[in-house]
Amino acid sequence: MKPFFLSLLVISGIFSATAQTKSPDEYLGYPLGSRFTIHQKVADYFKYIASQHKNIKLVSYGKTYEGRELMVAIVSAQKNIDNLEEIRKNNVAMSMASSSNVDPKQQPAILWLSYNVHGNEASSTETAMKMIYSLSQATMPNVKQWLSNTVVIIDPCLNPDGRDRYVQNFNSVAGILPDANPGAREHQEPWPRGRVNHYYFDLNRDWAWQTQIETQSRMALYQQWMPEVHVDFHEQSYNEPYYFAPAAEPLHESINKWQREFQVTVGKNNAKKFDEQGWQYFTKERFDLLYPSYGDTYPIYNGAIGMTYEQGGIGAGLAVKIADGDTLTLKDRIDHHFTTGMATIETVSTHAEKLVAEFKNFFVASVNKPPGLFQSYVVKASHLPRLKKLAALLTKNHIEFSYGGDRTLNGFDFESRKNKSFKLERNDLVINLHQPRAILAGVLFEPQTVVTDSNTYDITAWALPYAYGLEAFALKEGVKGKYMNLEENKAIYTKAVNPYAWVFSWNAVEDAKVLMALQKANLKVRIAEEGFTSEGQTYPAGTLLVYRKENEQQQGTLSAKMEAISLSEKITLKSIGSGYVENGKDFGSSVYRLLKMPKVAVVSGAETSAQSVGEIWSFFEQELQYPVSMISVQSLGNLDVADINVLILPDGNYPKNLEDKLSSWVRNGGKLILMEDAVNAFSGTKSFEIKRKEFPKQEKANVRAYGDKDKDDFNDAIPGAIFKVSLDKTHPLALGLGSYYTLISSDKIYEPLVEGWNVGMLKPGAYITGIAGKNVQKKLEAGLLYGVQPLGKGNVVYLATDVLFRLFWESGKQVFTNAVFMVN
Repeated sequence: MKPFFLSLLVISGIFSATAQTKSPDEYLGYPLGSRFTIHQKVADYFKYIASQHKNIKLVSYGKTYEGRELMVAIVSAQKNIDNLEEIRKNNVAMSMASSSNVDPKQQPAILWLSYNVHGNEASSTETAMKMIYSLSQATMPNVKQWLSNTVVIIDPCLNPDGRDRYVQNFNSVAGILPDANPGAREHQEPWPRGRVNHYYFDLNRDWAWQTQIETQSRMALYQQWMPEVHVDFHEQSYNEPYYFAPAAEPLHESINKWQREFQVTVGKNNAKKFDEQGWQYFTKERFDLLYPSYGDTYPIYNGAIGMTYEQGGIGAGLAVKIADGDTLTLKDRIDHHFTTGMATIETVSTHAEKLVAEFKNFFVASVNKPPGLFQSYVVKASHLPRLKKLAALLTKNHIEFSYGGDRTLNGFDFESRKNKSFKLERNDLVINLHQPRAILAGVLFEPQTVVTDSNTYDITAWALPYAYGLEAFALKEGVKGKYMNLEENKAIYTKAVNPYAWVFSWNAVEDAKVLMALQKANLKVRIAEEGFTSEGQTYPAGTLLVYRKENEQQQGTLSAKMEAISLSEKITLKSIGSGYVENGKDFGSSVYRLLKMPKVAVVSGAETSAQSVGEIWSFFEQELQYPVSMISVQSLGNLDVADINVLILPDGNYPKNLEDKLSSWVRNGGKLILMEDAVNAFSGTKSFEIKRKEFPKQEKANVRAYGDKDKDDFNDAIPGAIFKVSLDKTHPLALGLGSYYTLISSDKIYEPLVEGWNVGMLKPGAYITGIAGKNVQKKLEAGLLYGVQPLGKGNVVYLATDVLFRLFWESGKQVFTNAVFMVN
C-alpha cells in the first residue's frame, strides 16, 4: 500500500492539472460562440489540451492542399489509452474477420466524431473545442464511466481550407455587433463559398472515391481504426430545426437490422435530451442512406453505425432572425451539437459490448454469407489503364480482388443486361464477395440499385463498371481468380537508324502525359484520323505519330529525346521505316493531322458552378499536371488565340452577351468547350448551332395527395441515373472508348447538329439504372449529348453531361481529354 501522503500528493497533482487547464474561452480570449475561430487556433487548442492530459492522444494525419494541418484527438480512460494500440489492432482484426480471439466484453467501442466537412457549416468546429475540453475535464456526470468502455476520436475539422475561407470572409464583413437581419451582407457568402475544399469539392461526397487529399489522408487513418460508430456533424438551412437519426428512406437494402435499430436507440436518447430543453428536432426525413460516399453511408457499408446530425445554421453567422421570429445564435448551435455529441457518447457507452459484438458479427457474416443476388463480379481486361485505376480504388477501400484464369462462366452482362456465357481470361479482375468488405463491394458494383423512394438526397446509380467504361459480369456463384497480380507487357523502345516516324497509341488519359512531354520538348505530333497498316502491323485511328524529318531540323538529338520520353513515361514507342503504308493512306496524306499544343483557360466565378470548375481545375493540376489559366467572364472580351487556344466554360448560368465575343474568337482558330448548362446558355443563338430539344407542356390536374406535397413526383424525377451513349467511334472525341455510359441528372437534351458532328447520342433503350421517371425517360429517348461544330477556323465542343463527375467517372475523363487534346 502506498503511503497516504503520497497518494494524496498524486491526487492533488491531478486536481491541480485539471484546474489549470484552460477552457476554450480562456485559451482563445473570447467566449466560445461570440466569434468564429480560425483553424490554426483550433489546432493549437487541441495540441494544448493534449499536452495537459495523458488520457488524450493527438494524431496528425496529413495536410490540406493549402497546407493546413489535419488531426484527430483520441480520448478515453487512462487504462484504454495505455492499451490503445492493442485496442486498435483488435478492432482492425474484427474488420478483417480474423478476430476469433477478440472478446467483445473486453474491447471498448470506438466512436468517431467528425466536424465541419462543409467549411461554412461552421458551428461544429467550435463545438469540437467544447467537446474535447469537457471530456478532458470529465466533471459532467458519468463522463468517466462512459470513457471507461468507449474510445472517442474527435476530428475537429475535416475541411480546414473551406472553413477558413468562410471564417475569413465573415470576419472581414461583420460589424462590431452581429446583424441578425438575414439580408445583411455577413449572411451572404461570395462564390465559391466555404462549403467546398481548395478544389471546390464537396468532401462529404468523396468518402468512397477518395479523389481529394483530405479524404485520402483521412481514409488511411479511418482504415487503421474502423470505428463501431461514426457521426458526421453538419448544418442545414437556419430556418430548419435540428435533425438526427434515424435516417429517412430510402435505406439501402444491405443495411442490417441491428444498424437500423441502433439508429433508433441513438435517436431516442438524443430526443430525450432535446425534450428536456424544449428544443425542436425531426428524424426520419430528408437525409437518406443510399449513396455510398457519404460520411454516414460509407461507415455503414463498413460495418459501423453511421449517422448525420444537422443543425440549422448555414448562413446564420453569429446571429440571425429565423422565420418564426426567434433569433438563432452561434452559441445556440454549439449547445445543440454539444448535446447530441455527449448524448451519443452516453448511448455508445451504454451499448458498448453489443456494438462491438455486432461489429464483429458483421464481418464474419460478410465472409460466410454475403447478402444479395450476386456473389462475385468479373471485370474484363478490355482496357488495362482503366482496369488498373479500378484496382487502385478497390485497394484504397480494402476490397479484396484477384485476377482471372482460363475457364468459361455464366453471368449477368452489365452491357446487354442479360445473362450470357463468357471466358475468364488471365487479366480479368475478380471480386469474390465472400470477404470482409462484401457489403461495400456489393454496393459499389450492383448493376441495379434498389430504391424504395425517389425522394433521395443524391444520385441513385454509380455502378463502377459503368463509371469506368469496362465490360463486366455479375455472377451468382462465388468465383476466385488464380493470380494476385496483372500480367503486363513491358514498355519497349525500338531503336532504328533514321526512321521515317515514331508511333504510339492514344487509348487512355495517361497517353496525354506522353503527348504533353513531346509537345513540351517542342516536337510536332500528328494524329492518324484513319487506321493504317505499316510493315505488317495494323494501327487504329487515333494513333499518334512523330515524323523524324519535320522535327530533326530543330532537334539535333531527336532519337535520344524519343528514347528518354519512352523510358520516363513507360510507354511503347515503335519506329516505322517508310512513309509508304500497305493499307490506308501514306504518311503524306492530310489524314495525318498536326496537333496543336493546347493553351487552356477555364472560366470561373459567380456565373459558374463551383463543383464543375473544381472538377476541371483538379483534373488538370492533380492528374494531368498540365497548366491552365483560371479567368473570369469579364476577361472573355480580351481573348487572343495566340495566348489561349482552348477555352472551357464549365456548368453555369452565363449572361446572354457572350455570343459575339466567343464566336469571333472561335472563328479565328479557338476551340470552345461548353459543359452542361453552358451548352444550354448558347442554345438557339445565331452563331452556335446547338438547339435544345423542346417538348410540349402537358397540362394535367394535380392528383397527388396533400400528404405527398413534400415528395418528388416520381414520374419527373431524375436525381442521377445512368444512360448508355451511342458514339460515333470514328470521331476523335470518342477515341479510346468502347461502350460509354454517362450519369444524367436533368432532362436537357439537344437536337442533332446539321453542320457539325453528332458524336454522342441517346437512342431508345439508353436508360440503364437509377431513378429516372417515365416522363424523363420519354424525353431522353433520343437526342444529342456530345457534338462538335466547326466554326470558321475553330471548333465548338458540346458536352451536355458532367463527364468529370466528382472525378470518379473514369471513362468520362477520356471524353474530356479527347476534347482538349484531340479535337482540332
